[in-house]
Amino acid sequence: MAGLVLKLAPHERVLINGAVIENGDKRSRLSVVSPKANILRLRDAIAPDQATTPVRRVCYIAQLLLTGDCDRAEGRRQLLHGIEQLSQALVDPDSRRQLADATAASITEDYYRALRRLRALLPREERLLTPAAEA
Repeated sequence: MAGLVLKLAPHERVLINGAVIENGDKRSRLSVVSPKANILRLRDAIAPDQATTPVRRVCYIAQLLLTGDCDRAEGRRQLLHGIEQLSQALVDPDSRRQLADATAASITEDYYRALRRLRALLPREERLLTPAAEA
C-alpha cells in the first residue's frame, strides 16, 4: 500500500491496523507509506447484517481479512472460493477483470485491493438483482 493517500472528511473515521482514527474538524489528507498497512474507511464498512447478497458476502469476508477479524487461512480460502463462485455468475468482461484482479490481490494477501475490486461490482449486482420496472 505504499503511496496510498486518504482524503478524510471532517470527523470521518478510518481503521488503520486495528486502531480507529477520527479526523478533526477540517478536511485532511494522510499519506500512508507503510506497505501492507490494513486500512478500512468505516463509512465503507459492511456490517454483518448487510452481507445479504453474494457480492456483499464476499466483500465482507475480504473486510474481515483486512481488519484481522478472522482466521487468515480459513478466511483466504473462503474469499477465493467466493470469488470463484461470483466468476461463474458475472461473466461480462469488466466483471471478469475485477474478479481476476481481486483473485490476484487475495493470493498476494493485498486484501485492501481485493476489497476495492469487489466493491466495484456492487452497483452491477444491484442492477442484476433489482427487477426491471414494468412498462
